[in-house]
Amino acid sequence: MEKYGSDNARFLNEIMDLMVPIEGGSIELRDYRNTDQWLSSDYTLSNPGSSKRAITWTETLEPYHVMKYPVTQQLYHFVMHEEEIDTIVSKLPVTEVSWIETIAFCNELSRKLGRTECYTVTNESENTIYNKTANGFRLLSDAEWQYACKAGTTGYRYAKIDQIAWYQENSNGSVHKVGQLLPNPWRLYDMIGNVWEWCWDLYDTKRYGNYRVFRGGSWAEVENNCGSTSRRKSMPNFKIDDLGFRIALTNL
Repeated sequence: MEKYGSDNARFLNEIMDLMVPIEGGSIELRDYRNTDQWLSSDYTLSNPGSSKRAITWTETLEPYHVMKYPVTQQLYHFVMHEEEIDTIVSKLPVTEVSWIETIAFCNELSRKLGRTECYTVTNESENTIYNKTANGFRLLSDAEWQYACKAGTTGYRYAKIDQIAWYQENSNGSVHKVGQLLPNPWRLYDMIGNVWEWCWDLYDTKRYGNYRVFRGGSWAEVENNCGSTSRRKSMPNFKIDDLGFRIALTNL
């Protein structure tokens, strides 16, 4: 099989073929926030209690494009390390990547394909600047992720879990190739299960500082933790073997 090498035109075409258009709309989000105070100002110690309250908010979204699959190991290493690859799909999703590394990937992919970088990176990750007028690749926002995942459906999942997601009971203890199960109604694969996906958003700066959101559940999670509203958070340099990411474009 012919390899990509320096064939940027073919690479560009395949990337663009994987970007699924999402119409604008509105989405209601819900989370359960802990109201207790932290014992440590650097967020490294546990809080003294577990008082939680539900919060809801609605966001209105402009049209955008989302990659059909999570970023694969092949695509990630091609972009970041210039390793030759045969294909950028039907492979394992990349894991063990921090939020900081996903931002670097988006900027590097934008550079390679002649697009304007979305992110200006600073030493303090919470001060990283997102240029919303740039045409480069980026992470989905928290709201965009949930809107794309639900794909017009109203439940916690858009189909029965074994049809759409790799999770603890069917994953055999490991990540799986992308695109093996059914997509959601908007033709997006692996939105639920397989790997958690980093989002752009800070979670709650007053309580958690620079913690960022990730979504969807993974191959290592129990069934209840895999769904369209499943949300977690961690420090931007956090890495683990069931956490990856997906990319978006504001405009093609």
